[in-house]
Amino acid sequence: MTRKQRRLLMIGGAGVVLIVAVGLVLNALRDSIVFFSTPKMVAEQHIEAGKRFRLGGVVEPGSLQRGEQLRVSFKVTDGAASLPVAYKGILPDLFREGQGVIAEGSLDKAGVFEADTVLAKHDEKYMPKEVADALKKDGHWKDDYGKKSPGETTAGQTSANAAEGGK
Repeated sequence: MTRKQRRLLMIGGAGVVLIVAVGLVLNALRDSIVFFSTPKMVAEQHIEAGKRFRLGGVVEPGSLQRGEQLRVSFKVTDGAASLPVAYKGILPDLFREGQGVIAEGSLDKAGVFEADTVLAKHDEKYMPKEVADALKKDGHWKDDYGKKSPGETTAGQTSANAAEGGK
């Protein structure tokens, strides 16, 4: 076998090993990848019970109910559909009705989204890109979402208190 043939054989073997390694990694990650869905998408796609995904939308006003032992239930809506959510744990400080939220979990057999993680937007101006895109797509986007108030700079400071050193 010539040097050129050995070199090609080594490169080919390394390529096969690389392809197998990438395939194994992707196969291992397949079950841990979580996708974002709105309540309307969940209703249309008929997502099976037990399949993990992220649910995004707005907490429906009047739907928040607090139970015992840190249990809470609320509805997430995208303006077209709503989905009941059950969660056990401490909610983020900024979680409230009428605000954007992303919950991670799965549907139970009764159609209730059992969340194990709840994320709230970090201020009244922020909206996750996926939620904003879904609201725009469904025609529920308001032009004032994400805009700063007049005179507001970073971190919610007004231009007056920013000039004073953030006092």
